[in-house]
Amino acid sequence: MSRLLHCLYSLLPAGLMFLLLMLSGAEAIKPALAADAGLPRDLPTTNPALTVELIQPQLRELPLVLQANGSVAAWQEAVIGAEVGGLRLAEIRGQVGDQVRKGQVLAVFDREPVEVDVAQGQAALAEAEANLQESRVNAERVRQVIDEGALSAQQVGQYLTMEKTAAARMRMAKAQLDQQLLRLRHTQVVAIDDGVISSRSAVLGAVANAGQELFRLVRQNRLEWRAEVTADELPRLKPGMPATVEVPDIGQVKGKIRMVGPTLDAQTRNALVYVDLANAVVAGFKPGMFAHGEFQHGLQSALTVPQSVLSLREGFSYVFRLAGPVEEGMGRVTQIKVTIGRSVGDRVEILSGVTVTDRLVAGGSAFLSDGDLVRVVQ
Repeated sequence: MSRLLHCLYSLLPAGLMFLLLMLSGAEAIKPALAADAGLPRDLPTTNPALTVELIQPQLRELPLVLQANGSVAAWQEAVIGAEVGGLRLAEIRGQVGDQVRKGQVLAVFDREPVEVDVAQGQAALAEAEANLQESRVNAERVRQVIDEGALSAQQVGQYLTMEKTAAARMRMAKAQLDQQLLRLRHTQVVAIDDGVISSRSAVLGAVANAGQELFRLVRQNRLEWRAEVTADELPRLKPGMPATVEVPDIGQVKGKIRMVGPTLDAQTRNALVYVDLANAVVAGFKPGMFAHGEFQHGLQSALTVPQSVLSLREGFSYVFRLAGPVEEGMGRVTQIKVTIGRSVGDRVEILSGVTVTDRLVAGGSAFLSDGDLVRVVQ
């Protein structure tokens, strides 16, 4: 039969012979043709779907990460208000967003009414000092003639009392003058610390009341992240633990836990964790921004594979595992559903589905199907 077929097909053109072979589907013809071409009879007749490399999962130490969300806020805010009342605001020098230094003048009140009060206080003090000087001279004279009996005890007591009264009035006049000088100094509103002005309620020409807020200052231009964590997660976090905080479309900064909140919110049952952010202002962070972050609290051994090994299909992750031995450089692969965990760089943790001894397709999983024949290369 084989010789008859060989003679028949030798009389036909090569193209027509190949077409008849494909249409006939006769498996008995293929070995005869392979023998005629000088090829080995046991070579697989199915072409491999892909040429692949194989790798094995590896055990690696991955950081334990706790994820949380929260808001960026000022570390501390300082309220700068009017320390004198009844004065007109004559000048405003500080604006929202200004970087200021401690002691820098931010606003100035009208000084004229206070300067008048200072002048009156100075005059009252001068008068009190003159009265005290006169009373001291009279009291000194009385002390010199007490033993001579020239004055009665009542007169002596009056002169000595006048001296003490004059001294008290002088001290009161000096205190009143100091008060007016203090009011004069407080006509200049100054920054109480380094920082950036976050709000301004001062209005030019307005008459402010004592204690009225004029500016609000972010102290030392320092920001923090207030992360919300659950009661189960709270025991894993300690002061000094590193954190990475990211604001979408803005950037990412490093930080450290400054304090773990001592109480939980009665409504949400969440606690706040306060994270100091270094260079957050330089990175573009602003108070009130929503941020996502991660806390690293140790290392744990995990089974990992490169990201290229995974194939995402219908919302699930799969890998392709070599189903048997490699023969003639070829083998079949099986699609395996896996559960993934943490990701660090290019490595992904595999929680279930494969073991450390499995041989997996290193790349190109998106082009494979379950049971495909592949060519394996080193």
